[in-house]
Amino acid sequence: MKFSMLKTRTILLVAIFLAIMVAFGVRLMQMQIVDGEEYLSQISQGTQKTQRVKAARGEIVDRYGRPFAVNQVGFNVVLDRAFLAAGSENEIILRLTDLLTQSGESWIDNLPITQSEPFTFLEDRDEDVAKLKKYVNVNEYATADYVMHWLIEEYGLEEYTSEEARILAGVRYEMVQKDFSYITPYVFATDISIETATKIKEHSYELLGADIEQTTVREYPTGTIAPHVIGITGPIYENELAQLGEGYNLDDTVGKSGIELGLESELRGTDGTREIFINSSGEVVDVIETKSPEPGNTVVTTIDKNLQSIAQEALQLQIEYLQTYAEAGKGKEAFAGAAVAIDVKTGEILVAASYPGYDLNTYYDDYSTLAADTVNNALYNRAFQGTYTPGSIFKPATALAGLATGVIDANSTVYCGQVYTRFPDYPARCLSMHRDINVVRALQESCNIFFYDVGYRAGIENIDKYAMALGLGVNPNIDILMGDQSFYSATGTLSSPELSASRGEIWNPGDVIQSAIGQFDNKFSPIQLASYCATIANRGTRMRPTLVRSIESYDMSQTIREHEPTVVSQLEEDPSVFDPIIQGMVNCARIGSGSYYSGYLGKTFADYEIDVACKTGTPETAQFPNSTFIADAPVDDPQIAVAVGIEKGWHGYTGIPVARAIFDGYFYSQVSSETPQQSGQLLP
Repeated sequence: MKFSMLKTRTILLVAIFLAIMVAFGVRLMQMQIVDGEEYLSQISQGTQKTQRVKAARGEIVDRYGRPFAVNQVGFNVVLDRAFLAAGSENEIILRLTDLLTQSGESWIDNLPITQSEPFTFLEDRDEDVAKLKKYVNVNEYATADYVMHWLIEEYGLEEYTSEEARILAGVRYEMVQKDFSYITPYVFATDISIETATKIKEHSYELLGADIEQTTVREYPTGTIAPHVIGITGPIYENELAQLGEGYNLDDTVGKSGIELGLESELRGTDGTREIFINSSGEVVDVIETKSPEPGNTVVTTIDKNLQSIAQEALQLQIEYLQTYAEAGKGKEAFAGAAVAIDVKTGEILVAASYPGYDLNTYYDDYSTLAADTVNNALYNRAFQGTYTPGSIFKPATALAGLATGVIDANSTVYCGQVYTRFPDYPARCLSMHRDINVVRALQESCNIFFYDVGYRAGIENIDKYAMALGLGVNPNIDILMGDQSFYSATGTLSSPELSASRGEIWNPGDVIQSAIGQFDNKFSPIQLASYCATIANRGTRMRPTLVRSIESYDMSQTIREHEPTVVSQLEEDPSVFDPIIQGMVNCARIGSGSYYSGYLGKTFADYEIDVACKTGTPETAQFPNSTFIADAPVDDPQIAVAVGIEKGWHGYTGIPVARAIFDGYFYSQVSSETPQQSGQLLP
């Protein structure tokens, strides 16, 4: 019985074993004979990598399609990990650098160490040196020689001369920083000549892994026109990558300032992809583009390129004229300024000039010099970020406070005996004796006594209330992304007891009368002053300033978004409250006060074919008075408002030639502000 059971179990185990062997045999036959070719193909194919194909950046043009920032065809030298044999990196790099050197071309090298022994760290590269030391993992006292020794060991450069090792270390270090891999090629050199590109192509047999990539190169056809507004592009730094979000890589180019930065999301295209198939030997067997890149959108700005050029030239010429011909202490010290022009009806910024300026095409070459010049500060966007005491151009705001609250009407008079006697221990003065004077003549003559008294009676709260309604002391909130994002602009300050208290200062009764004539803590940017002037011309309707007219497809065949004028605020008072204010500003342009500057005004605008409303200002500063000027035209149907400021320009009338040039360019240029733009066609 026991023997029979043992026999049965043995037969069962043998049967199971045979079944398993048969199953393995069938599976082996399936793999070797039936599916053999497929598995052999998989073994031969090896791996598959996805690589990005960069998209072209969108362009920036003026309101008529004239180019500010465009793309030109360029050639880059690129190293591709998929085609670069392991261990050949150093030899390929040296061959490339030899070819580039022979052609007078350069390559990317951001290693902050001198090119030859004795190795030292480069000056003014403290941040880069700290980053390098962190990468090498040495203490902050490590010398450049020690760091180079580490790099030589890390990249296997012992067999090379010190000069060759330095070249190789610079490139290999940058390759690591740019995350060089199968997915991310490394841009070795940018914007080389077509002759050099051809030479490298001819030597491609000995430069495996190196290739010439046709790409787009950012170019600024007129890089000195509106550089602060247009802005600049540059490489992404490691500390910026996390802030930029998904989709960005270290080898990308992004906007760094101006519209290039503010409209990065519109200008940036969508990268494409391609699949690279690599066999088991590391050889590329196929490359397939799986998604085509989509270029970024074109930004049509509100800036009139020709008018901007006219404004910049007029501002520069006037400052140079003052430096040459003005008396010491009376304008000779002028050195900087800004001019802004706004479309009264839409809020579109036509001009945003800041002097001194710079050239976008040589920005990086000139950067060290520009950044070191803290006196002229050419990188500073005075049109949007500079704040200036307005002086007498603030008086229309005080007049509005008096008229709107009923403190005065159009016929009310104040006696000007040249000294304001309300505060015996604070004898505020006027430049002339105007006797009984009303608001119209007070604006025409710029009578301090009238506005001292009206300001005192209206009170600082009402002065500030109506000044803010006109756009002063509030963020201009420039619409640069159709409401999605604001272009940076200074908010400025309005004098107030609260502001004084926040500074630990005591608000005195006399502070209100100084504030009423645009002095004390009042400080505003030129863009605010232009918006303020436009709001007066609009009789209390304040439009939101914008720099963007529309967003178009890359080839400008399709409008993605178009700017819609936006009313920011509207005064509830009857528009007629502005009648005496506007009349006073018109008289200022036509007649003036009989002083020298009124004669200057008379020569400029009295016989001008278009009626102008204006106001001059001579705000006091710690040293020399600045010059401020606002104007709008035509009076009956306002179209354009202008604000001009000249630092240390002495009198408000010194800004008049700049405003006149802008008016001439706007009203009498060959391309009017209403000239239609044909889609996809650029004007010269």
